[in-house]
Amino acid sequence: MTIDNDRKSVRPGEANRPAVERDDDGVWRLRSTEAVRQVLRERDATTQAGFASETIPEKAMKRRPILFMDGEPHRQQRSMTARYFAPKTVSTKYRDLMETFADELVAEATASDTFRLDQLSLRYSVEVAVQVIGLTDSPIRPMSRRLERFFDQPSFDATQADGGRNRFEKLRAVITGNLPMATFYLFDVRPAIRARKAEAQEDVISHLIDQGYTDREILIECVTYGAAGMVTTREFISMATWHLLDDDALRARYLAGEERERYLILHEILRLEPIVGHLYRRATRPLEVTDAGQTHTIAAGELIDLFVRQTNADERTVGDAPLALRPGRDLPRGIGEEVMSFGDGPHKCPGNSLAIQETDMLLTRLLPLGLTVVREPDLGWDELIAGYSLRDFVLRTGTPTPAP
Repeated sequence: MTIDNDRKSVRPGEANRPAVERDDDGVWRLRSTEAVRQVLRERDATTQAGFASETIPEKAMKRRPILFMDGEPHRQQRSMTARYFAPKTVSTKYRDLMETFADELVAEATASDTFRLDQLSLRYSVEVAVQVIGLTDSPIRPMSRRLERFFDQPSFDATQADGGRNRFEKLRAVITGNLPMATFYLFDVRPAIRARKAEAQEDVISHLIDQGYTDREILIECVTYGAAGMVTTREFISMATWHLLDDDALRARYLAGEERERYLILHEILRLEPIVGHLYRRATRPLEVTDAGQTHTIAAGELIDLFVRQTNADERTVGDAPLALRPGRDLPRGIGEEVMSFGDGPHKCPGNSLAIQETDMLLTRLLPLGLTVVREPDLGWDELIAGYSLRDFVLRTGTPTPAP
């Protein structure tokens, strides 16, 4: 039997495993949409355990980053910042900006014989995200380079060949970890804070200042929003382009479609290729999870590993050929077209509308340029989140495609 598999982010070692299991270390591994959705939607039953959140001491700062908050503090902060990411705000306030940025970058790309999409998509995603965050008081190009150095640096564990932690290795990790952040603060975050203390704007930094956040806490939030709004969108733009350039029929359908049809295609690509492959939660009380009629009890304090990549390919949810790229799947009520790629429940990504709209704005300008792939991207992996990275993706512009 032939299995349709259009997934490009093939991760070594991925294999069919039970939908719900508890391993020998006491970690729960959940791979079904039914089980994962229950955990993410259960109110005040778990806390954030991913993105290295449990390595930050409770006393390290007065307020934890919004990504690490839970319960009532998280709900309050999300409700106060929701207006910056609401679909109506995205469509009205940022649409013209996205179009302007996309037109400028595409003009630059067409001025050269070839260009690197991963570099262009980083600059574009930074251009958009800084408007929402409020990092608008420093030049974009240097900021993009600083953010790229910051997010592409090796993790602490990657600096140890044998997992040891002698003082010299730790010192090196501290230097490589903090110098890019200090540079980002001095050249990008601090100027923005000063400008907004003088005159508040309608952006996240102004909101944080109004809430009494310290400069250090604002810096951490800018890094958090930067990772969510810049780095992840960058990867998705490259991945979506890769798929659309590889499939003539899908590309034609995308370019001929109205916005709703284009978004349908982008969401299906995101379902198949989620940027974040794992989410982690820690149970704060006994939690019952039901899958396929069987109930499992997760004890308080146990770690829960939510496999987004496998969840998005759950045949019981998405139907036949779950690894095939088929926009317009008949999904159960309450399940979005991207399934769990944006998460679910209180911690669902607030920037989902922003990410899809800005991706669409750029691709509707790039794809008609008759692009050809000069060099397919190098596929890498971030072990912290099982997320992919695409680098050195080289494209050439050719004969423009006539408008449909």
